Amino acid sequence: MMDHMSVILEDRLRDLSRWKPDGCSIAKALDIVGTRSAILILREAMYGTTRFDAFAERVGVTDAAAAAALRKLTAAGLLRKQPYQEEGKRTRHEYVLTDMGRDVLPVVLGLWQWGDKYLQDGIPPLQRVTDATGEPVQLELRSASGSEVPLEGVQVRVNPDYLAQRRSARSR
Repeated sequence: MMDHMSVILEDRLRDLSRWKPDGCSIAKALDIVGTRSAILILREAMYGTTRFDAFAERVGVTDAAAAAALRKLTAAGLLRKQPYQEEGKRTRHEYVLTDMGRDVLPVVLGLWQWGDKYLQDGIPPLQRVTDATGEPVQLELRSASGSEVPLEGVQVRVNPDYLAQRRSARSR
């Protein structure tokens, strides 16, 4: 028999047939970063890639696919275009991470960590370590105070501020 581990749902959320995940933040995030091209472009931006041609080449996508992903990530605010000009050439744009783009990097690192553990036959090609000490870097679920929290220790509840905002919007 397999243990069933899941988050703890607040009383009114326990009956999954009685509510829909409307406004789901995961769905909204996937609308922006949920393609292979988008995630790998974010990986490349984390590595320091900034130029269109380098993104397309390193991610292994067509120019059209790279352009579409860069346009979407820029429009969403994860990347910012900034002009540059090589001597004797026209002005072009490079792409740099914004604060919003930096804030999504734990998702990229989480996928990397998961891929290392389950998809690399025991020996991943790269390691994540701190620059200062060389210690391994890993992502974990932690509370705001820093305590590690297992999946079954996470409670999901309705945000009263979200409900109030929805009620206010409906009454207008």
